Amino acid sequence: MTDAKTAAPDGPARSGGIARIVGASLIGTTVEWYDFFLYGSAAALVFNTLFFPTSDPLVGTLIAFVTYAIGFAARPLGGVVFGHFGDKIGRKKLLVVSLLMMGGATFAMGLLPTYDSIGIAAPILLTVLRLIQGFALGGEWGGAVLIVSEHGGDKHRGFWASWPQAGAPGGNLLATGVLALLAAVQSEAAFQSWGWRIPFLLSGVLVVIGLWIRVSVSESPVFLAAQAKAEADAARGVKAQPPVVEVFRRSWREVLAAIGTRFGENVSYYILTSFLLVYVTTHLELPKSTALNAVLIGSAVHFVTIPLWGALSDRLGRRPVTLIGSVGMAVWAFAFFTLVDTESFTVITLSVTVGLLLHGAMYGPQAAFISEMFDTKVRYSGASMGSQLASIVAGALAPIIAIELLKDYGSSTPVAVYLCAAAVITTVTVAVVKETRGRDLSRAAPGRTPAPHPGRTPAGGVDPA
Repeated sequence: MTDAKTAAPDGPARSGGIARIVGASLIGTTVEWYDFFLYGSAAALVFNTLFFPTSDPLVGTLIAFVTYAIGFAARPLGGVVFGHFGDKIGRKKLLVVSLLMMGGATFAMGLLPTYDSIGIAAPILLTVLRLIQGFALGGEWGGAVLIVSEHGGDKHRGFWASWPQAGAPGGNLLATGVLALLAAVQSEAAFQSWGWRIPFLLSGVLVVIGLWIRVSVSESPVFLAAQAKAEADAARGVKAQPPVVEVFRRSWREVLAAIGTRFGENVSYYILTSFLLVYVTTHLELPKSTALNAVLIGSAVHFVTIPLWGALSDRLGRRPVTLIGSVGMAVWAFAFFTLVDTESFTVITLSVTVGLLLHGAMYGPQAAFISEMFDTKVRYSGASMGSQLASIVAGALAPIIAIELLKDYGSSTPVAVYLCAAAVITTVTVAVVKETRGRDLSRAAPGRTPAPHPGRTPAGGVDPA
């Protein structure tokens, strides 16, 4: 494994340096998250009337968010498919495919006729495109964070790997910013009629830019070394199991650890962003610009601070920084809605920003944390499976559960309890997994072949105790 190790020192990686690799991953994830979050914002603001018209606006919004959740349901399948081929043929090729799929589906959404034009076919077509989005995003996350994690060295992996994570608030910032700008310069009628299409059509331009940058990076040296070893083993007649089979046979504890680590982070993000748009516009009956601008400002702070949390995890460890976020979120859940209920734009913005800061403490170290849990030959599959299964049980259901709780109780308190419980799940999970900071990704995890690298912290996995 010496080739992989020397190819991925703590200094710059080959092919233009680690900064180039990070830039390519960041731009790609920003574009993909822009596409994915754009649907969530549109579901809260326009899809409820244009594609799912009902007599009750909250019911229409709920139906719109059901199709929003369908995108999450496709993400584990995307994780399995992309993970399998990513572990077989490389991270880079699959990242190009995921970007094309996501951008194409989003662009097509901007061309769709509405329910008034073609009836039931409109929501059906919208749902199919949402499934394609989810499938593509299921393969994007694992590849983007792994290609950075595997290019960079052990010492600063938390910092470098957190940059693709910043693509989530970057994409949300971009999507919310475009919607907020259109809402400010257009009348409500114009926005409902044709203005909402503009952000979806802009995706085509962003995909071209993302592809231009992404195709210029090299494959992960750690993967290339593992691929060479696998080919040598195959030449000797050693039969390898498919990566997804290997993950569930040997790394199921790590998959569960990844799900638990992501649970509170996933729920909190969609409550703080997508559900907030519904809560502010339908429950508090404030202008949509209030929620959009609050999320816009909060996302800008979120984008800047995620790499800082990642860097802090290189000093303190992945677990302590994640616990800062999960414990803080469990407490902030109740303060958040109390502040939002003041109906003051300044106070709402403050509540969103603090919430996203705490989310960033969970999200920033997460890329390195989860990457370090798995061996190279199954890392894409394992990281994608753990991450995307969490997206179903946490992120997909979060807006739906929150809307149902609001509809049934007419109060934000049950939603705050739900958010707090999700944060507690992550807190308990992180408390029982081992620290992964400093693991040499070119070596096998402890308990497998060979022994851990001397002087390094053992790899992740659930503590047998």
